Amino acid sequence: MPVNPADGPILGTLYGSDAMRAVFSEQAYFQRMLDVEAALARVQARLGIIPADAAEAIIAAAHYKNLDVEELAASARNVGYPVVGLVTGLSRAAGEAGAWTHWGATTQDIMDSATVLQVREGLNLIEAELRAIVTAFAIQAERHRDTVMAGRTHLQQALPTTFGLKCAIWAQPFIHHIARLSELRARVEQIEFAGAAGTLASLGDDGITVMEALAADLGLAAPVVPWHVCRDAVTESVGFLGLLCGSLAKIATDIILLAQTEVGEVAEPYVHGRGQSSTMPQKRNPIASEYILAASRNVQAQVIVMQGAMAQDHERATGPWQAEALALPQAFVLTHGALLHARAIAEGLVVDAGRMRANLDISRGLIVSEAVMMGLAPVLGRGEAHHVVKHACDVALVERISLADALERDPAVSSRLDRAAIERLIDPRNYLGAAGTFVDRFLAAASAVR
Repeated sequence: MPVNPADGPILGTLYGSDAMRAVFSEQAYFQRMLDVEAALARVQARLGIIPADAAEAIIAAAHYKNLDVEELAASARNVGYPVVGLVTGLSRAAGEAGAWTHWGATTQDIMDSATVLQVREGLNLIEAELRAIVTAFAIQAERHRDTVMAGRTHLQQALPTTFGLKCAIWAQPFIHHIARLSELRARVEQIEFAGAAGTLASLGDDGITVMEALAADLGLAAPVVPWHVCRDAVTESVGFLGLLCGSLAKIATDIILLAQTEVGEVAEPYVHGRGQSSTMPQKRNPIASEYILAASRNVQAQVIVMQGAMAQDHERATGPWQAEALALPQAFVLTHGALLHARAIAEGLVVDAGRMRANLDISRGLIVSEAVMMGLAPVLGRGEAHHVVKHACDVALVERISLADALERDPAVSSRLDRAAIERLIDPRNYLGAAGTFVDRFLAAASAVR
C-alpha cells in the first residue's frame, strides 16, 4: 500500500501523474536495470567478450515477468541492494547462458544507468509540458496584449500594466527552463559503468571499449571518468526541477491573489464541482494553484536531500547514495503533477477584463499619479511636480474625491492643464509604457520553442 499521497490511487490524482509514476515505478526501475543488463550482453557479444548465443539468451530473458518479486524482496532485504537478486533471477531465466550475465559489472553500474534511463524519460515528459505551457501563455499574452489592469507592488496598486504582459512575465522563465533542460541532458544522460571501484579492472583492456559501446547502445553519452561518486549531474536534475517549481509557484501565488473575491480578476478554469466546499455552495477554490504550491515546496525539499547526498565517501558511498532513491522519483512525480495543473490553468484561465478595469478605478485615478507628475515635470521641474501631485493625492484620499478633481483645484496645475488634458493624463491606457512591445518581444521568443 502506498504511504506517500503522491503515489496513491486517490490522492495521487492531485499530486502527480500516472505517466510519471509509470516511469519511476519500482517495476519500471527493475525493467530498466534488465535493459542495461541486456545491452551489456549485446555489446560484449559484439566485441567477442561473451558468446553470441549466451547474449541472445540473456536478452530474451531480460523481462520483469521472469523475476520473482518475493525472491527479490528477500534478497534486497538481506544484501541491501536489489541487483544480486535481479542477476540471480535473470541468470536462471537465461539458462546455461546465465553464467555470462552481469559480466564485469557491479551493482551501482546497473542501478545508476537504470536511473539515468528513467531520468531521460522523465525529462521527456517534463519538456512536453514546458512547451505546452509556453504555448498556452503565449496565446493568453497575445489575446490580452492590451487588456489594462492594475500592476501591484507590496500587494498595493502601483501603476497600470496589461494582463498580456503579466502572462508574458509568467511564461518567460519556462523558455529559460527549456534551454536549461537541453544543457542538463548532456550532463545527466551519461552511462555509469565503472566496475567495483571505478577502474573497470575486471574487463582488463576492454573496459573503456565496453563502456563506450554500452553507452552508444543505450543512446547515452560516455563520461570522461566514472561518476559513481560524483553526483552533480543527477543532483542538478532535481535542482532543475526545484527551479521549475519555483516558477510554477510564482504563477500559482498570483492566480490565488487575483482570484480573491475582493479582486476577482481571474479564475481557474471552471469544471462542475471543482474546488467546491463541503459546506459553502458558492465556493470555487483555486485548487490547482494550491496543489502547485504544495508540490513545489516538497520538490524544493528534495533538492536539499540530493545536495546533501553529494558528500560521498571514497569510491563507494556508505549512505548518501541510498538517499537519492527516496528523493529523485518523488521530485519528478510532483513536478509533473504541478506542470499538468499549470497547463490546465494556462489553457483555460478565465479572465475578467471588466473587473480589471473596475479595480483600476477604485483609486479614483491615484494609480496614475506618476503619469501626472511626469506630465507636469517639464514645466514645473520634477521635484515641484512631485510635491504638487503628492499634495493632490493627499487631498483626494482625505476627501475621497478623484485625483482629477484634486488636481483641478490646484492653480499650479489648472493654470497649465485644462480638464481634458488632466483626464488624458490619468487614463491608465495612456500610461502603459513599453508593455505592448514587451509582449511582442515575448511572443517572438516563444515562437522559437513552441
